[in-house]
Amino acid sequence: MKVSVGQFRPTGDVAENVATMRRLAGEAATSGAELIVFPEESMFSIGLVEGPLAVAVNAAWSGFVQQLSFLAAEINISVVAGGYEGSGEDRPYNTLVIVDATGKIVGTYRKLHLYDAFSYQESTRIKAGDGVPLVVPIGGLNVGVMTCYDLRFPELARELADLNADVICVPAAWFKGEHKIDHWETLLKARAIENTVWVAAAGTSGGHTIGHSVVLDPMGLPQAFLNDEEEGTATADVTRKRIDEVREFLPVLKNRRFDRNNRIVDAAL
Repeated sequence: MKVSVGQFRPTGDVAENVATMRRLAGEAATSGAELIVFPEESMFSIGLVEGPLAVAVNAAWSGFVQQLSFLAAEINISVVAGGYEGSGEDRPYNTLVIVDATGKIVGTYRKLHLYDAFSYQESTRIKAGDGVPLVVPIGGLNVGVMTCYDLRFPELARELADLNADVICVPAAWFKGEHKIDHWETLLKARAIENTVWVAAAGTSGGHTIGHSVVLDPMGLPQAFLNDEEEGTATADVTRKRIDEVREFLPVLKNRRFDRNNRIVDAAL
């Protein structure tokens, strides 16, 4: 299955962002992609929203999800994209939506790890999710998801691998800063290598974020990538065959001595 990552700079206008996503999805479909991964904050950039955030979210969320459904069905491509979902409180959820190529919503994931780091406090405006990790079948592969800061928590990626994810999608708005591109690239490669899975990461571009979207194979090797382009797509052929090839000579999941509860497992070595 060909997978694209779509990179762009979200505005504060949902309709404008959806129009950009439709254009990029069409570009990805033309290259043969069956799935496109868009960044965190694809719905709108939280820093560009006027007035109370909860009010803006409640007004925009359902329409955004509906437009994603229309987009996917119209272009015949599955979509992963990030937005903000009402929680019934002042702080909304940071939520990913997964839509299949018929326009059906096949899963949502609420960001578990909020970015309370590097002098930023996401938890002051956003409510953390409390659900379970999400893996859904798309195009013959199992697709797992995580959001931005989740990348720094290897146990989440391992749980997705244990749930048989073939590819982990990582929508993000990764902040610029000293060493931040190095961290992004290193962590993405680590999640791919340590779990022998594909990783498809889509970042917002411009302003305070780095872009640098990429598709990595299970050896952590870039198969398609963007740098700091304002807008674009990158597409790679994501296959189960490559996972099987890598796990044949690098069976790290089989060689583990700890189970999912971090208990040492007896094994004849």
